[in-house]
Amino acid sequence: MNELIAVAAITILAVISPGPDFAMVTRNSYAFGRRAGLITAMGIACGVQVHVLYTVLGISVVITSTPLLFFSMKILGAGYLIFLGIKSLTNKPKLKLETGSKNSPTIFGAFRMGFLTNALNPKTMLFVVATYTQVVNVESSLTSSFAYGLFISISHWMWFSIVAYFFSAKALRRIMLDKQNFVDKSIGTALIGLGLSLVFANIAP
Repeated sequence: MNELIAVAAITILAVISPGPDFAMVTRNSYAFGRRAGLITAMGIACGVQVHVLYTVLGISVVITSTPLLFFSMKILGAGYLIFLGIKSLTNKPKLKLETGSKNSPTIFGAFRMGFLTNALNPKTMLFVVATYTQVVNVESSLTSSFAYGLFISISHWMWFSIVAYFFSAKALRRIMLDKQNFVDKSIGTALIGLGLSLVFANIAP
């Protein structure tokens, strides 16, 4: 029970802290509507399972003990965030509340954005690795370990679904779409900044 409470507390604090996932769900929700935001949230939740899988299987030990491999992962994740940020900064089409949903990415496209944003985020990797190594007992069964991973994923899905519902509300969408140029540039700058921070921040594996 103490183990479960510790995992729950750490997960909740980590999930609600702003980061690339929050920026991505916010962007898709206000720009393309609730469905796009919710599918992006589901992609993020599934992306968490990538980190859970290799952590439980022990592959994370190899990643975190090999500086070049860890740095390569940081570069890949940062590059994806910077790419999305540049796309947001250079976004030309002016969306309207009535037509935003029509221009929405496909279900696969929205899911892919959420999935890759989380799966390529080394900070999520460190969060999952730290949770399992510092909190979860080494004697825990595989069933328990994967159950904790499922809890972490569901927590991500629930929180970012709430974010999607909030930012896809018509009144808020109308305000944000009226200021689309400013909002796009703000989110784009945030994504690029987050990407650069992954490269230059002193994240010790």
